[in-house]
Amino acid sequence: MPLRSTQGAESRSVGLTNIKELIPDGLDGLFQGLGEPPYRKDQLLSWIYGRGVKDLSSITVFSKTLRQRLSEGFYIFTPPLLNIRVSRDGTRKLLLGMIDGEGVESVLIPDEGRLTLCISTQIGCALGCRFCLTGRGGLKRNLRAYEMMDQVLVAMENLKEGERITNIVLMGMGEPLANYKEVSSFLRLATSRHTWNFSQRRITLSTAGLPDGIRRLFREFQVNLAVSLNATTNEVRDYLMPINRRYPLEELLKTLRGLPIPRRRRITFEYVLIDGVNDSPEDAERLVRLLKGIPRKVNLIPFNPFPGSGFRRPPMERVLRFQEILRSHNIATFIRESKGVDISAACGLLRASSKEPLKINEQGG
Repeated sequence: MPLRSTQGAESRSVGLTNIKELIPDGLDGLFQGLGEPPYRKDQLLSWIYGRGVKDLSSITVFSKTLRQRLSEGFYIFTPPLLNIRVSRDGTRKLLLGMIDGEGVESVLIPDEGRLTLCISTQIGCALGCRFCLTGRGGLKRNLRAYEMMDQVLVAMENLKEGERITNIVLMGMGEPLANYKEVSSFLRLATSRHTWNFSQRRITLSTAGLPDGIRRLFREFQVNLAVSLNATTNEVRDYLMPINRRYPLEELLKTLRGLPIPRRRRITFEYVLIDGVNDSPEDAERLVRLLKGIPRKVNLIPFNPFPGSGFRRPPMERVLRFQEILRSHNIATFIRESKGVDISAACGLLRASSKEPLKINEQGG
């Protein structure tokens, strides 16, 4: 798979500002200050994201004078693709180098006619869930909206012939609702007709359960919601997910029951099954009671082991028994075997390092 060069812009960046740092709100003031009409902002977004231009001088819809004036103060930064790792199942993990030297991972996941891009919203994570490798290093910083857009842009530039991204999931590094301002800007940008015009119904946001953010998300967007639940008692969830001490199960579920969920829409509950911790038949029965009255479906995710976790993956017979109990109560329940486990691209395993060398690994591992 050939890498496309993203280094040209950096060579012209000395003393200049990455114009993407003004996205979205700062562009209005920029063009107003230059005496240009407001629609220049939409044109700029269209050329950067819709056409993928890497140089302001290439935006030929702008006059030569405007291009010159912009180029005197700004340039277009596109994150270099530092590493691609390809799993045996076709999943591809992309490591991007951010402008400050940090690394961010995103994942392309092929599945039955769909190609889903999983993007990150933070570098690291502050929530410290015990079953997740990403949070082991803590939170370094939030990602800006344009840095989320860049993950989509670089992934698009490295698609195989005939491929297109059909779905976007905000399930990578970080808690999206803890970075709500930038995430909401990303959602507006990615669904704009001036960029990629993604349908909100094709975008899913996964959260550990921040009630205020959930309510705001439902007021402002129609994207799909996935809630990482993973336990049926506060005692176990406190242990697995420290955020539960702030927002216990009762408050989270009350919030979800109060949402104006449209007909034919459901909340997805993600439940990581951990051997001997949350995978008993009693847990399954409690889960049935907890989810009563909420339009829902459940994704069961057998734990993906990593060194030092102290947890084990449950036997498949116990996973199937858990699913059987939920289905017997008319809860749509699916077992999600995580893709990309062999390249650490599966749920809870993303942990980027921008110090990794440029590499394309077609074999996985």
